[in-house]
Amino acid sequence: MDSQHTPVYYAEYLQLDRLLNCQKPYSDVHDEMLFIIVHQAFELWFKLILHDLDSVLALMNREYVDESDVGLAVARLQRIVEIQRVIIEHFTVLETMTPLDFLEFRDALVPASGSQSVQFRLIENKLGLLHDRRVRFFSGDYWRNLSDTDRARAEASEHGASLFEVIDRWLSRTPFLSFGDFQFWRSYRGAVQGMLDNDRQIILNSPSFSDSDRERQLTNLEQTRDSFSLVFDPEAHAKFVEAGQWRLSFDATLAALLILLYRDRPMLQQPFRLLTTLIEIDELFTAWRHRHALMVRRMIGAKIGTGGSSGHDYLAQTAREHTIFNDLFNMSTYLIPRSLLPELPPDVERALRFVHETGAE
Repeated sequence: MDSQHTPVYYAEYLQLDRLLNCQKPYSDVHDEMLFIIVHQAFELWFKLILHDLDSVLALMNREYVDESDVGLAVARLQRIVEIQRVIIEHFTVLETMTPLDFLEFRDALVPASGSQSVQFRLIENKLGLLHDRRVRFFSGDYWRNLSDTDRARAEASEHGASLFEVIDRWLSRTPFLSFGDFQFWRSYRGAVQGMLDNDRQIILNSPSFSDSDRERQLTNLEQTRDSFSLVFDPEAHAKFVEAGQWRLSFDATLAALLILLYRDRPMLQQPFRLLTTLIEIDELFTAWRHRHALMVRRMIGAKIGTGGSSGHDYLAQTAREHTIFNDLFNMSTYLIPRSLLPELPPDVERALRFVHETGAE
């Protein structure tokens, strides 16, 4: 840095004159200032989330992604996680305002609504929330009550590469699923079948089950066995996708499973952190939406929202349905105990560990 640079004054650097004069209450009610500042804080954090999310998309949306870039992406995604933890706690501050306090100025806000936060819509779209999976706002689309400028931004973000799509492509390029004569899925399938056969024997031989209990347990076991077709059979997987029950491609699904099962191998630790961080982001946005819904119910009960939505019911439904990385959550269905994991061939084991000594194998 140039040591001769012009001295910077704190207030000028942060543009505090502008920032601290952005609060323009529509009423004389004391708590409207709290309401404005908390929502402005949300938008500032959303801006930083988008800043980091865009950088992660740029890092990961390449034909070849360097290991160091994966680490950088993980670090920035983990910062998003910490931001999410902070904004969830903002509701605690907002709830120091009572429902009666809010009613004093609520009508002055109509039709302004949090549903008009274009930054939050951009976050959802860039993470990978599909348009046809959204909860309908009124009988129309979510952008119905956005300005023309914000609507154009939201629609444009739907056509760009989303983090879900980028991660799917990255996972699909994972090596080690097929390595020489080693076929991961074939070895894994044998281990699963052995595990389920053993479970069947336990059910059949358990003296604690009645006939009806045993029948029910065997039915559940067969349903579990059928569910594994998603990772064994590309055609069965395609049917799950067509039915809207799964979204990751077949190769990406197998790669994610490999990473989760063999996460202790050095080369897979960073990818494992990436997948678990994506799960955390999805989980925390669900928690944020749920906390938002509870706050709205506390403030307005069964009234409609200022933007005309069904208020609490609409927000609660988005908390249930606006998830993106469901497939990563559901990967636990296909995990098996470490003791049953297929042993990897020596050349695969060597490829999955870092070499620290010159000449080491």
